Amino acid sequence: QVQLVESGGGLVQAGGSLRLSCATSGRTFSPYAMGWFRQAPGKEREFVAAIRSGGSTYYADSVKGRFTISRDNAKNTVYLQMNSLKPEDTAVYYCAAREGYYSGLRWTESSFTFWGQGTQVTVSS
Repeated sequence: QVQLVESGGGLVQAGGSLRLSCATSGRTFSPYAMGWFRQAPGKEREFVAAIRSGGSTYYADSVKGRFTISRDNAKNTVYLQMNSLKPEDTAVYYCAAREGYYSGLRWTESSFTFWGQGTQVTVSS
């Protein structure tokens, strides 16, 4: 069994920054890809960012230039540095992980196998 646990969410003013972390635990696990999704109230969950084990990164257009995804392969931990936050970034942020190889360039919920419980990020105006 694999568990993903997010941390680092909270309340921040517009223009501020937050750093989310996601640690994995459970059985021996070397995820090929890890990512972040978010779900705002009344909306569907959407892709935010993903990173492959080799370091290639992918971002939603809405966060490009403001968010940075990174990972520590030795710790099986992924991070999301969020800068210049906007009220529309308010959502529950979910960490996700995929164990096997994935050749696609488009990341969706079905691209990932394991999910965290989510952490709330609220950006006030």
